[in-house]
Amino acid sequence: MHTTVAHTPAGEEARALCERHLEGRGVRIADIAAIVLDLQRPFVPGLDVAECVESVEAVLSKREVCNALLTGIALDTLAERGALPEPLQSTVLHDDPLYGIDEVLALAVVNIYGSIGFTNFGYLDKVKPGIVGLVDGRGHGPERCDTFLDDLIAAVAAAAAARIAHGHRDTR
Repeated sequence: MHTTVAHTPAGEEARALCERHLEGRGVRIADIAAIVLDLQRPFVPGLDVAECVESVEAVLSKREVCNALLTGIALDTLAERGALPEPLQSTVLHDDPLYGIDEVLALAVVNIYGSIGFTNFGYLDKVKPGIVGLVDGRGHGPERCDTFLDDLIAAVAAAAAARIAHGHRDTR
């Protein structure tokens, strides 16, 4: 018996899938692009939000980014439903600071654009600007769990900013 296995799409399909899942959790591409603009504006004269949106969309079109995003959102959703085994359920639901797997999953995203992505992510994870802080501040409890989502948003913004930095390196 042959079983067909669904694979995560790449390209435009991946971007659209990621965007639907992000919007389902209250996050828009424009929210992430605003963080990218704030990160890169001091280094890229003339940078505008349209280029930042395009960079976020390019990051979301990568299969490995889509896989990380879908995995994190699924784990947050399962924790909201009480569907994870203990002690994982309590750990994820309450965003235990010693857990760290949420950051490790996010690092899979930032790794795509090299070390600048890592440093961008570290900064965003600490400062939590814009939508990252809003999502992190929504709380962690039975009604809402965004343990993975805030880190994944920061990772996408960090990768998109790194992508812009790499693209503008030789134009300064």
